[in-house]
Amino acid sequence: MTYYIIKLIISAGLIVAVSEISKRSSFLGGLLASLPLVSFIAMIWMYVETGSNEKVAELSRSVFWLVLPSLPFFLLLPLLLKRGYNFYLSFAVATTIMICLYLLMIAVLRKIGVQL
Repeated sequence: MTYYIIKLIISAGLIVAVSEISKRSSFLGGLLASLPLVSFIAMIWMYVETGSNEKVAELSRSVFWLVLPSLPFFLLLPLLLKRGYNFYLSFAVATTIMICLYLLMIAVLRKIGVQL
């Protein structure tokens, strides 16, 4: 139980750190948020819990392929906001497009034989 509490505190701490740092500097907040910290931590937790290099490698490969369809979100959201659209509408549109791109990426990967 202590292990899970430690995992929760570290993981939540990263989100709070990005949020707080972003209030002071969007560059530093963006830099911290752009680091694959969640992936790093997930891989470390997975290795500690399973000791499996293969599971970590599979996770890493999946993260690579699934990061690609998320990237347009970070281009579309600021574009919509700068054009004067409401935050919630912009966020919803960018998220919907990202989800569609995820589904497309998964379908394409399956078609070419990449297993996630």
